[in-house]
Amino acid sequence: MAAKRHLMILCGGRSAEHEVSLTSARSVLQVLDPQRYEVTVVGITRGGRWILDPRLQKAIREGLTAIEDEAWQEGVSWLQGLLQVFDRRLAQPESRPTVVFPLLHGPFGEDGTVQGLLEILGVPYVGAGVLGSAIGMDKAVTKDLLQAFQVPVVPYLVFREDTDASLEDIAREAQEFLEFPMFVKPVNLGSSVGITKVKRPEDLVPALKTAFLYDTRVLVEQGVEPAREIEVSVLGTAPPEVSVPGEIVPAHEFYDYEAKYLEAGSRLLIPAPLDPEETARVQNLARLAFLALGLEGMARVDFLMNAETGEIFVNEVNTIPGFTPISMYPKLWEASGLPYAQLIDRLVDLALERFERRRRKAVHWQAGGESWDKSS
Repeated sequence: MAAKRHLMILCGGRSAEHEVSLTSARSVLQVLDPQRYEVTVVGITRGGRWILDPRLQKAIREGLTAIEDEAWQEGVSWLQGLLQVFDRRLAQPESRPTVVFPLLHGPFGEDGTVQGLLEILGVPYVGAGVLGSAIGMDKAVTKDLLQAFQVPVVPYLVFREDTDASLEDIAREAQEFLEFPMFVKPVNLGSSVGITKVKRPEDLVPALKTAFLYDTRVLVEQGVEPAREIEVSVLGTAPPEVSVPGEIVPAHEFYDYEAKYLEAGSRLLIPAPLDPEETARVQNLARLAFLALGLEGMARVDFLMNAETGEIFVNEVNTIPGFTPISMYPKLWEASGLPYAQLIDRLVDLALERFERRRRKAVHWQAGGESWDKSS
């Protein structure tokens, strides 16, 4: 029997998606084969502390919804303790590699910060690298790059908090360039947190105020009506694989946080009722978006489709998509013939393959190599 792999799951975090992260971690823990994996769970509290307590895994399995500092005084460690854990694991024989699975949605986890730490530590990890993660988290930069690659996106404006413009000034400028309905979003956040659909001029300032609670930059987008919400899961490197598309029919006017996680009623249509040409188009655009943003490992590409004209726009790209029981990313792969447990295996394999490719390049650099050998 092959030696077990050691999988370290990072979950929780400082973002508004803390609870979603724990739900994703619980779902992954439930499908991991104990014959294939030895698992360590490292939790990050809402306050930013790293928890190295072995009781945490059991608590998450049993439904823990938040990792609070005061509840985990014992076993709380700062970065030094975390480094010691990685040092011990890296000292293990090569037959037991450590792979980190960062299930940290939103800032301080999905935005390249944790990925940078793992690069410094020299540890393989699942998902996009530092740059791809940072780009994917920033909705404004994502749209700028997609436009550069001629990937269709809706008209948008970006506003900063640290300017002399008042919220009323911003609202007036948005109305000069965009039409109602509009969507107002924090630039760096996921799970539809802080997003408002605005139909009337008098609601624009309150929506901006809400978005600025979560970020110093706000994105105002042209709404698409009537809209269909289509999603495609992407896996691999270059060329990446794409899943069948799925469609979300939200319980609310759009797929906001409550519709995603708190209320029943939203429907997931898998596969999406698209004709073959529409299916091919969204799959090709998902591949192009994945490559344009320099992503690796996994991503979910979200689309808006005008139900009357058939126009398709890339809305967002999620580099650490949800892994909850209702999340589209694993559901779409299951419908494409890749069950949840095998999907985790593939993601771990991809993390190790990327790590090995980069390790060989690093060895070449350290040896003072002057030529490029494609076989290396």
